[in-house]
Amino acid sequence: MPRTVRYLTHPQVRIEPEKTVPNWSLNEIGAGRVVALASRPGLLALTRRVVCSNETKAIETAQPIANALGVDLEMRPRMHENDRSATGFLPPEEFENTADAFFANPSQSVRGWETAQDAQRRIVEEVETCLSSPGVGDVLFVGHGGIGTLLFCALSGFAIDRRFDQGPGGGGCWFEFEIEKRKPLGGWQPMEVLSRIPSP
Repeated sequence: MPRTVRYLTHPQVRIEPEKTVPNWSLNEIGAGRVVALASRPGLLALTRRVVCSNETKAIETAQPIANALGVDLEMRPRMHENDRSATGFLPPEEFENTADAFFANPSQSVRGWETAQDAQRRIVEEVETCLSSPGVGDVLFVGHGGIGTLLFCALSGFAIDRRFDQGPGGGGCWFEFEIEKRKPLGGWQPMEVLSRIPSP
């Protein structure tokens, strides 16, 4: 049976302007969605590795799932979201406009942000490094929407474009690919789909 790799983004977060964005936590809705998935892993039942960014919201998403599956959580600092520390917190409308420019100008640093090309290169290298070691079972990566979109574009052979984003709704979406082929088997889906029981 082909091994499946899934990339899951953290769900809804608590907006805390007084904190640096990597230290934001999940809000009640996001945490509740994680608890629901951890209580019924469904499609993740064959997962033997859970790997996540070291940002708080990613850890809070990945740890309950790893616990439910009985596996250790692996943290990879270079799986962090695109580096936006130059601006820090931005109000929603300003953030969306800046994110649009980030995707539309992948070779340029927008307002001091890490470029989309550099961020894409980083996440692809991290995923490839993780998958280069032999193992059994499926693999779950837990990360972020922006960097996840860049990974999806790279694996799909698409130019960087925000239209391949996970879409509105606060996160908590995933896509999958077979470990041998490194090509997405479909687009983004809500994390609740992962709870379903695999067909025999």
